[in-house]
Formats: sequence, structure tokens, C-alpha cells
Amino acid sequence: MALVGAALKLFLSLLLWLNSLTSSQGKENLWEYRYPFIRRASSFSSSSSSTSSNGPEKSYDYIIVGGGTAGCPLATTLSQNYSVLLLERGGAPFANVNVSFMQNFHISLADTSPKSASQTFISTDGVFNSRARVLGGGTCINAGFYTRASTSYVSKAGWDSKLVNESYPWIEKQIVHRPDLAPWQSAFRDSLLEVGVSPFNGFTYDHIYGTKIGGTIFDRFGRRHTAAELLASANPEKLNVIIHATVQKIVFDTTGKKPKAVGVIFKDENGNQHHAILSKRWRSEIIVSCGAIGSPQLLLLSGIGPKADLKKLNISVVFDNKFVGKGMSDNPLNTVFVPTKKPVKQSLIQAVGITKKGVYIEASSGFGQSLDSIRCNHGLVSAEIGQLSTIPPKRRTQEAIIAYRRSKRHLPHEAFRGGFIIEKIAYPLSTGQLSLLNTNVDDNPSVTFNYFSHPYDLQRCVDGIRVVEKIVSSRHFTNYTQCDKKTLENLLNMSVQANVNLIPKHTNDTQSLEQWCRDTVVTIWHYHGGCHVGKVVSPNYKVHGVHRLRVIDGSTFRESPGTNPQGTVMMMGRYMGVKILRQRLGKSSGI
Repeated sequence: MALVGAALKLFLSLLLWLNSLTSSQGKENLWEYRYPFIRRASSFSSSSSSTSSNGPEKSYDYIIVGGGTAGCPLATTLSQNYSVLLLERGGAPFANVNVSFMQNFHISLADTSPKSASQTFISTDGVFNSRARVLGGGTCINAGFYTRASTSYVSKAGWDSKLVNESYPWIEKQIVHRPDLAPWQSAFRDSLLEVGVSPFNGFTYDHIYGTKIGGTIFDRFGRRHTAAELLASANPEKLNVIIHATVQKIVFDTTGKKPKAVGVIFKDENGNQHHAILSKRWRSEIIVSCGAIGSPQLLLLSGIGPKADLKKLNISVVFDNKFVGKGMSDNPLNTVFVPTKKPVKQSLIQAVGITKKGVYIEASSGFGQSLDSIRCNHGLVSAEIGQLSTIPPKRRTQEAIIAYRRSKRHLPHEAFRGGFIIEKIAYPLSTGQLSLLNTNVDDNPSVTFNYFSHPYDLQRCVDGIRVVEKIVSSRHFTNYTQCDKKTLENLLNMSVQANVNLIPKHTNDTQSLEQWCRDTVVTIWHYHGGCHVGKVVSPNYKVHGVHRLRVIDGSTFRESPGTNPQGTVMMMGRYMGVKILRQRLGKSSGI
């Protein structure tokens, strides 16, 4: 029976691989039959397009900018009753093998080509980071862990708990799975309990103190299921999804007492501009769901932001708001690399420890074992030996970065055996800001997170590393790794080399845990803020100072929900979609 199961798994994996391979070679895309409403931006007809007809312009009840983690469930929900245009700057994820398979997780993040699903940016802090550029957003490039927010978070956000508890299962039934626990994760779970991160809460989506196994958007075959798949539940007669559509600005009618959003200007994959028109019907809206980098960036490009900053770039001021782009925050991540004597099975986040010290402890192991794997920047599961950070800041040229990556080709594969114990600061108090460098929407804005600028964040990092020390020295973990017990100092030295950032290292890293935290900080891509509730948007996410414009995504968060935010961001899209429909149609509609 076990042999039959293994054969079936191999057969299904082969079918998935062949389907992805044929799709990537330009043959018939099977996903087009399931999502007939998805098309390229160059096919869009509008008044500013050379292909537009002389007939009346088509308008939409809702224009959603950003087909990501929040945008896809939001568009799906609103399409049940109204016409929706969803504009996404990236392509479709369904035939992209780097998105679809867990074994290629690191390759997608390392791909810096213009068509990559991931767009790299480096914060002014010197930390490498990524933003999604694909339909499905961050759910296409993340580590897949799924959890809900805590009940206290929901209450603090002012959300309707009943509707929240109806919205989460809508997501979970479609794309969330229970993980098959990898050996590294089993040893990590047992070690968490051994060192006192208790109780054991079993498999649960709930965010509660102790050790638990969470959900994942990877199925048992290692296939990723993204927010883009939620579009399958949409009304195909009322939804239009346009990919490779890069929105350059929101258009406003400024003739009234208050500016009113009336449409957007976007460019297609060929660089041609198009104009999408918002319906004049009552309560029609443009909704920005571009994420914590893209949403404040688009507001600024559209004339909503600090007046002085906008004028420097010759952007016409629609509404002067000094808070746009402020309050940016990223949960700092520090990792300890634990070597093993033999290769370990790849795993991303499955088991987590939710401590009362204000830190979360997670783990990952292994990598895709292809010959090209060693040349990649593996991000979260990085085990590169060498420090780009040894290059002085003024000499960090593109050539120097390329030379650094080239040097990694000669690293032995043994350097990639093992995995990481990860500690992430919950609810960091350190904040920064985002500002435009130019008016090109394709370019990353300047982003600063000010990691560990608040002393409490630094203290929590030290507390977290001390928990990690206990874990790697625990009986369960040393039995699994079959390595001699390493002193914390040796492990920290390895991890200084394994973490890749542009922060100059100090020779006394292992003598001062505070310094080690500062020098080895990386990201787990849970950055948020820039369009805070009360500062940039109302509690209903309507943008201050203008009509018919909302922001619905993680840029409105002051804190990142749960150990990993993707579940709550998807829930938020569904939640606000239902709420908007109820407000427009009335509760008697049964929505």
C-alpha cells in the first residue's frame, strides 16, 4: 500500500511538472479555461488606447489597483454584485514553476529579472527585501505559513468579530492545508516544548501562546496555492482581471469642494498608456491594494502626501497629508544556522513557538538541491558563507555585488546542509518612512525601517536568541542533528557569515548579543504601514481628503497580525468586500 501511495505521489508530481513545463513553453495554458476573465493589459480598450473604439467608454463600479493578497479576495467578493476591474502589474502565477513549487522557493526570490514574480529592494538600513510583482501578491513568494490574528488584534483593529470568523474559513476552505511535518520541524517542535515554550496547542490556525503547528498554502505535493486561486470563486460575468497593467497614477476631478477619484492611468506590457474609468454610480470606488510599499507610493505619485515633497518632484498636490509613507515598520528577523552531518529535507515554516517575551521562534531547513541552487540568494533559508557587508558602503557598486554572487559558485555543497532557527520580533516599536526618489512607478521608493532603533526591540532580540540557544542545545535537537553540541559563540559566528545584508560587521559580534542582533538583522517580509488608519485612511479605509478612494491592505496596519500576516491580509480582502456590499445593498440583501 505504501508503494502504491509513493507511486501515485510521483505520478501526480510528474503531471504537475509537465503541465507547468508545457505552459512555460508557450503551449496552451490550461488555467485560461478556469480564469477566462484574465487577460493582458495590451488587450484593454480605452479612450487613450490606439485600439479603442468610437463607442461609449466602459466604466466600472470598482477599480482595484493591485491583484495581491488582499486584492484578489476583495475583487472576487465585490464581483458577486458589481462590475470590477482588477489591475495587476505582474503576470499570472499559474504556469510559473518558481512560484508553484516549494523546492523553487528561493529561486523566485533570487530572480532579479524584470519579469520576476519578486522585485528586490534594499532599505536604507542595508537589508535586502522583496515585494511581489505577480497576480496573487505575497502569497506567491512567501514561505507559505498560515495563521489567524489573535482575538485581541481583531478587537484592537475595530473589526466585527462575527464577520472576521466567517471570512477566515472562506479562505481556508479554498487554499489552506495541514502540513506533513518534516523531520526538522518535528525535532524543533519537541525542542520548543523541552525548553518551556508551552503548552502544545497541536494543529491550529489560532494565535495563542505556546507551541503549535500552523496551516500552509503548500499542499502535500509541495504545490503552492495562492490568493490568485480565490478568483475562481468570482462572478466571471462581472470581473475583468488585467495583468501586466502598471498603474501610474489615480485621476481626480478637482472641480468640486473635495477631489473625487474618477479613474486611473496605467501602462501595458508594451509601454502603451490606457485610461480606466470609474462608474459615476453612487458609491463606486477605486480601491488601492498594492501592499505596504506600493500603496503609499501610488498615493504619493497621485498627489496625496506631504506637499513639500510632492512639489520637489513637480507632482500636482491633490491633498496635503504629511502622514503618507510614515510609520513604516518591518519585523526584524535574526537567525542561527545549525549545521548537520547529512542533507536534511526541505521545510519552510510549519511549527512555531509563540512566547511571552514578545518574540516568535520558527524554523526552516534544506533548499532546492539543483546545481544552480548554490548561486542564489536564498533569503530566509540562506546559508551563504561570505559577507557582502565587508564591502565598505561607498564601494557597494553593482559590479561588487555581481562579483560577490559569482564567488559563491565555488562554495562546497556541504555548506548548505542544515537549517535555521529563526526569531522574529513581534510588534516592533521601531519605525521609519517611505519617500519617492522619482516619479517612475517601476522604481522602488526609498524605504527606511530603522531596525532596533527602539531599545525594547533590541532587548527582545537578545531574549529571543537566548531561547534559541536553549533549543539548539536541547536533547531533541542534538539527537536529530547528530552533531556535537556547539557553543552559542560558534553558532553565532556561522550565522554572521550566513546572513546576507549590507550592514558593516563588528569583530565583537559574539561578545555582545545586542551588537550581533544589529549586525545580522534580515527580513521575513512582514513590513507594513505607510497608510495608517486615523492618519491616512478612516476606520473604513477611506482615504482622507478625497472622495471615492480607499486603501485596503497591510499598509494600513500599525502591527503585523499573528506570527505571519498573509492569512489576515486575505481575510481583510474578503471581510471588506462583504462589508462594502452590505453597506451598498443593505443587510436585507443577504450578503
